[in-house]
Amino acid sequence: MSETGTGAPDPVPDSAPDPGLFGPRSVTWQLHSDPVMWIAGIRALYLQALHPRAVRGVTQNSDFRHDAWGRLRRTAGFVGTISYGTTEAAERAGARVRAIHRRLTATDPATGERYGVDEPALLLWVHCAEVDSYLQVVRRSGIPIGDATADRYVAEHRAGARLVGLDPDLVPATTAELAGYFARVRPELACGPEAREVDDFLRRPPVPTPLVPARELLWRRVASLAYASLPPYAHELYGRPAPDPETVTRRLTATGNLLRRIPARVRWQLPPRHILRAMARLGPDTRPAPYTLRDGTAILDGPGRAQRGDGGDSTRWRTPG
Repeated sequence: MSETGTGAPDPVPDSAPDPGLFGPRSVTWQLHSDPVMWIAGIRALYLQALHPRAVRGVTQNSDFRHDAWGRLRRTAGFVGTISYGTTEAAERAGARVRAIHRRLTATDPATGERYGVDEPALLLWVHCAEVDSYLQVVRRSGIPIGDATADRYVAEHRAGARLVGLDPDLVPATTAELAGYFARVRPELACGPEAREVDDFLRRPPVPTPLVPARELLWRRVASLAYASLPPYAHELYGRPAPDPETVTRRLTATGNLLRRIPARVRWQLPPRHILRAMARLGPDTRPAPYTLRDGTAILDGPGRAQRGDGGDSTRWRTPG
């Protein structure tokens, strides 16, 4: 007998809720919920600025210093949308990005060459710098991720690469391929005037006078940690030393543990609430839990159901070893 009491079969939904581009079973779904992603995003900006052709596409087409916060919000919004939004929302976001890039060009001041910012080589650099930054910072912040899971994360982001106009088959699919890409592109990198401009902004961004103390107390520490987490060749190009890698990893772990003490439900309230909206769409069992990746893969006990031994909002985060 039907639950409606009419004798007729209960209506069947036309389709299951859309899990989006990645979905709750993905590594991306778990990792992108972690608060150290804020640090990883700043690291990505530092790294991206070291490609002269790529960074000119930013500085020559926007009032970077006066709209940098807006640009950061738009970038974070794009990442949140493709990570947790519906497939349709992700595709729309990608279409907007591609349309903007098609209209923009930049000029090499040394040669006068004018080129499109949607050159595949430039898009690939931006993509790889982001993926590497997200993965490196999360792995060094106290979430033990196995090599197979790290490879899975890199492979998943070929879907994001497609959205911005890249051929996924030409995008690194493993951490080894990602490392090989950076080795090949290393001779093209330099710290030019545009990179210095980005560096100056990240070290001391313009804020209203009442917020200057907060900038000095909080932002500069976060930006300094993001810079310190860069690879050694980036420190050499910028010309500023950084603590030894082990010290940086300890600081990232301590910072990650501190940030995770802020309840997830509080962190996820920040607009536009991508994760909470995704959970409302797909159900509470899809709540992201990065520590479920500790054994090398997401621990799932059903479709989109992440096992959470302590409710998914733990401050008992484990460090490697």
